[in-house]
Amino acid sequence: MAAPADCGKLSSGEIESDNGQDNDPVFCDGQLCYLGHEVTMIPPTLIDTYADRTQRLDLSFNMIQCLSGLERFIQLKELILDNNELSDDTVFPCLRSLTTLCLNKNRFENLDPLLHQLKEKFPQLHYLSLLGNIACPNQLSSSEKDEEDYQRYRYYVLYHLPYLKFLDSSAVQQEELQEARRRGKFLQVVRPPPSADQEEDSETTCVLTPLPSDTVKEKDDVQHLGFYSKSKQTYLGHRSEGNRFIRSKDL
Repeated sequence: MAAPADCGKLSSGEIESDNGQDNDPVFCDGQLCYLGHEVTMIPPTLIDTYADRTQRLDLSFNMIQCLSGLERFIQLKELILDNNELSDDTVFPCLRSLTTLCLNKNRFENLDPLLHQLKEKFPQLHYLSLLGNIACPNQLSSSEKDEEDYQRYRYYVLYHLPYLKFLDSSAVQQEELQEARRRGKFLQVVRPPPSADQEEDSETTCVLTPLPSDTVKEKDDVQHLGFYSKSKQTYLGHRSEGNRFIRSKDL
């Protein structure tokens, strides 16, 4: 059976990865896949050839750090960018037809700037997945996170993006939306930077000694000098402890 007219691969040599090897993007029925080629940005030839007729773009398992040229995919509805190198510095273009965005296993750490961009750039977004990023507090990003951490994150995301129908691995429930509207804005996790005093304390080793300071030399050849004093208390026990303040070497 002959392949559909709009299915196929680019001819060899039209796109080259960073290591110089030929790569074959696959395009069929408005879906473009370009997986696992270790590129750090969308290849210009890929943009020139398919941008104006691609509705679903999958660029997973690359090393993409910059989305330059993505703005030319004006018909794009689904964008898959899993397992790349996108971070908090990433600038998303405005794609008003986009409904699905997958950013699993990238390097997003700060949730607020990301949500601000998604709200502004993708007004039709209904499906979002951020699993595997530090900004998404679940066990894929940190073994120290639990279900409560993740649920608070969901409320916070849904407070900012209430039109989502699906977040990460589960559908959005009506009860979640109600709870997100009620207290979502208060659930931001803030990590205060360490103060100067805390940093200084962490770098300083405190040396403790059980003896008074005037009995310890400041040099490296520290020797503890014995001392004695009169006790103001009268000991009435059966066992004498009268000499407990005198060092053995001073007897």
